[in-house]
Formats: sequence, structure tokens, C-alpha cells
Amino acid sequence: MGIAIKEIGLKTIRRPLKTPFKSVLQQVDEREVIVVSVRDESGHIGYGECVAFETPWYTEETITSCRFVLEHVLLPLLKSQNLQHPKEVWELFNAVKGNRMAKAAMEMAVWDLFAKQQQQPLWQLVGGTSKAIPAGIVVAADPAQIEKRVAQANNEGYKRIKIKIHPDTDPSMLKSVVNSYPELLFFADANGSFNKDNFERLTEFDDVGFALIEQPFGEREWLLHARSKAQLNTKICLDESIASIEDVQQMIDSKAGDIVVLKMSRLGGWTETLKVVKLCREHSISMWVGGMIEFGVSKAHNLALASLPSIDYPGDFSASTHFWEKDIIQPAIIVDSGEIQLSDQIGIGYTVNLAE
Repeated sequence: MGIAIKEIGLKTIRRPLKTPFKSVLQQVDEREVIVVSVRDESGHIGYGECVAFETPWYTEETITSCRFVLEHVLLPLLKSQNLQHPKEVWELFNAVKGNRMAKAAMEMAVWDLFAKQQQQPLWQLVGGTSKAIPAGIVVAADPAQIEKRVAQANNEGYKRIKIKIHPDTDPSMLKSVVNSYPELLFFADANGSFNKDNFERLTEFDDVGFALIEQPFGEREWLLHARSKAQLNTKICLDESIASIEDVQQMIDSKAGDIVVLKMSRLGGWTETLKVVKLCREHSISMWVGGMIEFGVSKAHNLALASLPSIDYPGDFSASTHFWEKDIIQPAIIVDSGEIQLSDQIGIGYTVNLAE
């Protein structure tokens, strides 16, 4: 029996964040995504979420370009296909260059549909073993707010806190905060804000107490990342640099990093991401799952990814109420004692409500 897609839907969702999300790259006050739905003859519906941003500050894709590609390119390719397995979607979409966020949204919906047809939770279908996923939160290195934000996150049960840094951030201020919470795991995320001219400034963050420094340099700066890996004791983690399995191989070959951030939307969906996981396993590269200021559909897929046995560090997993007054899934994702419990329901495990 094939997957046999009868109907494909595209629904735009736009909602304000409860609190603006600030990084060195951009401030996000409002979020727009496209939810993809695929329905079979039996009435099963699979969901994916396109998480490109409104302008090309993160990748070259935007929500507008993705809408065009989804509607006019990928939907016609997928419509009326009788697939045997979701990985065939990746092969089908190889006829289209780039556009990985658009491809990911469509492909993830098919994986969800397939899991529902198989009467399995998606996390079990892909080989997940951990039902309790450690939660992690992101805060800005704002001197006026950071102590309050970290204390609040600790009170809410988060065990991992990622701090956004840049060359003007005061390492001594951060060291004081990190030392105040020895029981917590702290990451630093530079979003590529350092360069060869301020390399020495990066080294000043080496004794803050971070478990890792994420993306200190630009996404193609393999040599600078290799230099930082060689000179710093803190582990170097690559995020924006990793957009394909070839990028992971480049990181390995150039010794440019210790850890990979898995972002399924940037990699193009489940099929490519699972290939990346396999390659990282083979080379003893640690992994964790990154977030995209996303709604619950995308987060549910990422939680399933985080259930795989090779995921070593807590990912960007906060409660639904962290970003949104109301998420698009039910029940809401909650953090309890620093963990999110995966659902035993089939597919992504949540009911999707697209009503405004």
C-alpha cells in the first residue's frame, strides 16, 4: 500500500511573539510561517511547517519565496504521487535546486502522514528511543536583563540556557552569571559575529564556563573555525555553516568543529537530516537540535528528531507559552522538571488547529 496523497494544503499563520527575539543578526517581533498539510484517501493528515523568515537575513529563502516554490513547483511535483516511503520525496524534489526550507516543510508533512498510516508515533518510526527530551532556552546577553532571565529560566525548570553573545559582550559579566548556577548547562551563540580581526576577543570567552561556543564566525569561514577549535578549550559548534551533508563532511575534513546543530528545515527535511545523523555517528561528532522561533508543528518534528539515541546535548526546546500566547497545536508543549515528554499518539503526536 502506497502513501497516495489526495490533497495538499498551504495555510499561512502570522502571530506576534510575546517578547521580541533579539540576536546580532535580527530582531523578530512577529512570526509568519506556512503550514503544509497532506491528506490521504482515508482522511489521515500529515503536517509540516515552513520556517523561513520574512527577509533573507538567515538564509536566502524567505517566506514569500517559499510560498511561491511550494505552490507552483513542489505541490505540482508531489500531487497525485503514489509513494512507498517518505524518503522518495527527497528524490522527487532533487529536480529542484536549493529551496531546502520549502522542501523540508512538504517532506516533513509526508513523514507525519506516513507515521499516521503506520499507526506509529513519528519519533518511534524514525528510530527514537528517548521519550523524555531535555528542554533548553535562549536568552540575550543584555547586562540589564540577563540575571533576571537566567533566574526565571532556572525557576521554570530549564537545565540548559543558551546566551547570545557578540564581540561587545562582557565575558566577565557572563562568567559571574554562569558561576552562579553550577547545576545548569550554558551554551554561547555568536551567530557568526566574530571575524579574523577580533579573533583574540573570542578567546576571552574561553574560561567563562560554556559547554560550547556556537557559530563564532561566518558560515563559510572553515579556516577560522578550525583555528578556534585548535586554540580554545571550549568546544566549537557549527550551526549556520551546516546546510547539507557536504557541509558536515567539510567540517570533519577541515577539523572546523566538534559539534553539529541539526536544523531539519535548513537541511531540507527528514531524509537529509537522518543522513547527517548517520555521518556524525560514524565520525563521533556530537549533535543537538536547533530551533527556528517556530510553532508547534515544526517543534513536534524536532522533538522526534531529538529522541534519536545519538543526540548528545539538550536542544532549543521551550514550552509553547515561551514564544506564543497560543500555539497552533493541542495540547500545548510543556516543560516539567526540565523535560518535555513525547506523546504516544500517532504521527507528530498533536492535534493541529489552524483557525486564527
